[in-house]
Amino acid sequence: MKACDKNIQKTLDLAQSMIDLANQGDEDREDSGCGILYGVLLDSAYRIRKLAEKEKRAHIAKGWWSKPVS
Repeated sequence: MKACDKNIQKTLDLAQSMIDLANQGDEDREDSGCGILYGVLLDSAYRIRKLAEKEKRAHIAKGWWSKPVS
């Protein structure tokens, strides 16, 4: 897999980790301040994921995206 594709995949993985953390943090929170924090984190993660998915589709369309070698 090309370095640029690896970075996009890492970004997608990071966005998923952010989503998971925001959801867990929201479940565990004890005040509204934390709710705001995790809401911002969740919103940011979805925006990042959307941009990374768009870039991945662009790489696929251009034939740049390659599958990892097994």
